Amino acid sequence: MAYAEAAPGSSTAATQTRYASGNIARLAIAQALAGANSTVLYATGAVLGDMLSPHKALATLPISIFVVGMAACTLPAGAIARRYGRRAAFLTGTGCGVLTGLLSALAVVLGSFWLFCAAAFLGGVYAAVVLSFRFAAADGVPPERRPRALSAVMAGGVFAGVLGPQLVTYTMDLWSPHMFAATFVAQAAVAALCGIVLLGVRLPMPSAAEIAGGRPLAVIARQPRFITAVICGVISYLIMNFLMTAAPLAMRLCGLTQESANLGLQWHVIAMYAPSFFTGRLITRFGAPRVVGAGLALLAASAVAGLLGQQVGHFWGSMILLGLGWNFGFVGASALVLECHRPEERTRVQSLNDFIVFGLMAVGSFASGGLLTAYGWDTVLWVSFVPLFLAVAALTVTAASRPARVAG
Repeated sequence: MAYAEAAPGSSTAATQTRYASGNIARLAIAQALAGANSTVLYATGAVLGDMLSPHKALATLPISIFVVGMAACTLPAGAIARRYGRRAAFLTGTGCGVLTGLLSALAVVLGSFWLFCAAAFLGGVYAAVVLSFRFAAADGVPPERRPRALSAVMAGGVFAGVLGPQLVTYTMDLWSPHMFAATFVAQAAVAALCGIVLLGVRLPMPSAAEIAGGRPLAVIARQPRFITAVICGVISYLIMNFLMTAAPLAMRLCGLTQESANLGLQWHVIAMYAPSFFTGRLITRFGAPRVVGAGLALLAASAVAGLLGQQVGHFWGSMILLGLGWNFGFVGASALVLECHRPEERTRVQSLNDFIVFGLMAVGSFASGGLLTAYGWDTVLWVSFVPLFLAVAALTVTAASRPARVAG
C-alpha cells in the first residue's frame, strides 16, 4: 500500500532519507490545514464564551479548556506514536478535529456553553497532535538538518494564518441566526481534508529500542539544557496564549469590530509561522539559545506595543510582535529539545516536553480571562513581563554551556 508506514527493521538511514522530502511537504500542508482549527477557536472562543456562558467571567473558559485538551493529550499521543507509529497518532488527532467542528456547530445551534467547552477540549487534543508534526519532520533527516526540517513544517502555519480568519469572516453569518455555526462545519471539513493528506506520510514504525524507551525520563529531565528548553518553550507559548486569549475580547470591549479582531488574528498567526521559512537557518548559524533570546525580546516588545494605546493599530502591532516572538522562542526551544535525547527516546522526551509546555500554558489561559474582565487589558500586558524575566534568567545561565552529544 503506497501510504503504509515503513515496516519495522526498514528504518535505515537510506529509507528515511528517501521519504524525507515528501514527508516534510505533506506535513507542511497538513500544518496549514490543521492550523485553521486553532485559529478558528481563538477567533471565536472568547466571543462565543461571552455569548453563551452563564457568567461573564467564564468568557475565556472554552479557550482555557482548549489548552487543557492540548496538555491532556500529549502523553497519550506520545504513547500511541511509540507503540503504533506517528501516523496513527496523527489520524487519531484528526478525528478529534472533525468532532471539534461538528460538536461546536451543534453547541452554537443549541446555545450550550458546556457542549462548546467539550468541543474545545477535543480541539486542544487535535492541536497538540498537530504540533508534534514538527518533531516528525526531523525524524528522517541527519542531525544537522533537523532544525531546518522542523521549521519547514512550521512554515505551513503561514497559510493557516490566512485560512482560519478568512474562514471565520466569510462563514460566520451564513447560518443565521446561529453566528459561527457554519464556520465550525467548514472547520470540520478542513480537518477531514488534513486527514487525507496525512495518509501519504511515510515514517518508520517504532523499533524495539524505541518501544523500550531508552534512559529513564528523570535522567533526561535533569539535563540543564533540557530544563532551559522546557522553561523557554513554556514561557514562549504561555505569553503568546496569555495575550492572544484575551486580545479578541479586549478588542470587542474597546468598541472595535469582530472583523478587525479577525484580521488582527490573521496577521498574528502569519507572524507566528512566516519566520519558519528561515528560523531553521538562523538556528543552524547562530545556535538555538540566541534565537530563543531574540524571541523573548520580541515578546517583551509585544507587551510594550500593547501598552502604548488601545486603537486597532496598537492591537495589531502587539499581535504581530507576539507572533514573531513566539516563533523564535518556541521553534528555538524545540531545537534545544532535539539536542537532549537519543533516537530511541524521542517520542517519550518530546511528549514530556509538550506535556509540560501545554500544562503550564493552561495556567496563563485561565488567568488571562479573569485578569481582563477584572482589571483590563493593560494589566494583562504588565503581568506578562514576570514570566519573561524568568525565561531570560534561565537562558542566561545555560546559554554558554556546551550541548551534550546525542547519538544519531
